[in-house]
Amino acid sequence: MEISSKENTQFFSNNTILPVDRSSFKSESSASKEKLSCCGGIKIFVGALSFVYFAKALAGSYLKSTITQIERRFDIPSSLVGVIDGSFEIGNLLIIILVSYFGAKLHRPRIIGAGCIIMSAGTFLIAMPQFFMGRYRYETFPSTINSTVSISPCLQNKSQTPLSTLEKSQAKINAGCEKEAGSSMWIYVLLGNLLRGIGETPIQPLGITYIDDYAIGENAALYIGCVQTVAIIGPIFGFLLGSLCAKLYVDIGFVDLDSVTITHKDVQWVGAWWLGYLIAGVISILAGIPFWFLPKHLPKPEGRKDSSTSSEQSKFITEDKKEQNKSYQHVKIAEMAKFLPSLKNLFGNPVYLLYLCASIIQFNSLIGMVTYKPKYIEQQYGQTSSKTNFVIGLINIPAVAFGIFSGGLIMKKFRINVLGAAKLSLGSSFFGYLLLLSLFAMGCKNSDVAGLTVSYHGTKQTTDYEQALFSECNSGCSCSKNDWDPICGENGVTYVSACLAGCQASNSSGKDTVFFNCSCVGTLESSSQSSSAVVGPCQKGNECPKMFLYFLVISVITSYTLSVGGTPGYILLLRCIKPHLKSFALGIYTLAIRVLAGIPAPVYFGVAIDTTCLKWGSKRCGGRGACRLYDSSALRYVYLGLTLVLGMVSIFFSVAVLWVLRKSSSPQDETLSANWERGACGTKSRKDNFVNSDHLIQTTYWPEKETRL
Repeated sequence: MEISSKENTQFFSNNTILPVDRSSFKSESSASKEKLSCCGGIKIFVGALSFVYFAKALAGSYLKSTITQIERRFDIPSSLVGVIDGSFEIGNLLIIILVSYFGAKLHRPRIIGAGCIIMSAGTFLIAMPQFFMGRYRYETFPSTINSTVSISPCLQNKSQTPLSTLEKSQAKINAGCEKEAGSSMWIYVLLGNLLRGIGETPIQPLGITYIDDYAIGENAALYIGCVQTVAIIGPIFGFLLGSLCAKLYVDIGFVDLDSVTITHKDVQWVGAWWLGYLIAGVISILAGIPFWFLPKHLPKPEGRKDSSTSSEQSKFITEDKKEQNKSYQHVKIAEMAKFLPSLKNLFGNPVYLLYLCASIIQFNSLIGMVTYKPKYIEQQYGQTSSKTNFVIGLINIPAVAFGIFSGGLIMKKFRINVLGAAKLSLGSSFFGYLLLLSLFAMGCKNSDVAGLTVSYHGTKQTTDYEQALFSECNSGCSCSKNDWDPICGENGVTYVSACLAGCQASNSSGKDTVFFNCSCVGTLESSSQSSSAVVGPCQKGNECPKMFLYFLVISVITSYTLSVGGTPGYILLLRCIKPHLKSFALGIYTLAIRVLAGIPAPVYFGVAIDTTCLKWGSKRCGGRGACRLYDSSALRYVYLGLTLVLGMVSIFFSVAVLWVLRKSSSPQDETLSANWERGACGTKSRKDNFVNSDHLIQTTYWPEKETRL
């Protein structure tokens, strides 16, 4: 106190003698300007980063919404679509280590801007095949195309067909075959998604660390929370954009839409999938522009200038000059020597290892379920791609966002400790998958398709479907078993083609075509004597719309329930790691989720779904195309069964986590004992843990959190 009083009297005496007030005012004004520029700069960066998060989330969710469109457009199976979907994670993994290490030493905002350009280039590349592979040709009989020549669907004798018509049809097939044999355009979609993953890599690690470096301590969590909130909004707009584009015909602007004989309700319909990628690419470019004008460094907040040496980074700064003169090689060897013990320490932590296993298996379940959820709704409930994407974007995604928010709110309101977080995470998963179990009873029966699900006599189909496509009623017709141009008979049964239905005549053209004298339509016992049919498959049973409504209700509740446990589980992970190993532990966690869940899950889910296909399409040059019809019951059991089995296995590991925590917790406050500080979980008190976790809830990155649908 005496020293401070002397200094104060000396300061004031000097001020009465020397005119230092102006300089002091200048320094104060410059400091205030610096503070304002700091606050303004970081707010601009947060706004720009939020827009980038929105752009990348929109593009990622739009890809999910176009899975079925891409499958039909390129005539590829679901397993190959899964490889395309997983290529994003592969691109991300290719440079994640380089970006994380070298990015912090370079101009971080400009690296993010460059990443946006690469991301937009990949998005544009995905859409490019539309402009090079020609117009979309769906399977249809010539009589349904606008033409002055009337052709009988049932070709009892090929001489009935004018030679010029056959030659023109064959010439078109040959021309299409040559173009198709020249290239496999789906590769461009895969490469574009791979490039999009590369461009997205620097956004999260460099953007979050930039905010953490230059934001005031109490504002950093708020800024990062705002960024993550905007990231959740992106998938909503992505699926709504997918719904809009799915209603537009794939070749809109290139062909006369009046000549299109199918509607958006048809199985062969392909929407304008490429249009959304062009929009997403433009948004990515616009999002990257501000980063080219942001500085490499912002002024440090005043609260951090004096305390910079006390940060975690100061642990690696050597004070001894002799230590600074050490050779780079010795430092490198010393750091490499620390890596293996750290890795051993991390995997020697039973809580971390068990939670990592539980997360990997659960994300396999969730990523596979979300990737093929649009396909499941379309095939199981007979909904269009447009309506499916609209429902997911407007109902499921908000439920996920509300669940994430509720999980953090519960943690904060009830001051839940480590053991409580483990219980909440386990309870969320258990009840979520229990609700998922009820969806087995909310399916629709197979559509009645003659020769596939029912015989031509109305009985349940049991023989090989390719042989069953032919019957006595169409034996006099020259039909192909590879065609898929479904028509709906007046008896409510779908026929693979007008030829296989034995139709002898037709009138009108295009979407209004009506077939008459169909010999197979009148053979079913339940049918009347009428034998006419119209273009397009028959609708599902009367109970299917009601089942779809029940499915939506349970799906929303399940999405919310599973999302509630996300934040507590992640906080459990962070609290059970030594402070100096947290960054390393999160890196290993993210890497494991991407490699062991993000890449393989869409592939083996697609392979499993392919096994339920009843009718495969055929390519113009031969070979199997995309699936045209699935066995609804088999699809339900495979899709939901695989999701549920993986979920139950993850619950088993979560129970093991809870058991380990209970074993090492004290009965007084259920906090972890001191012997965990060496290797597993070190906690001081429930209150301290909560205060620290309030920042972690908002600042940590939860991989694929928007996919918890």
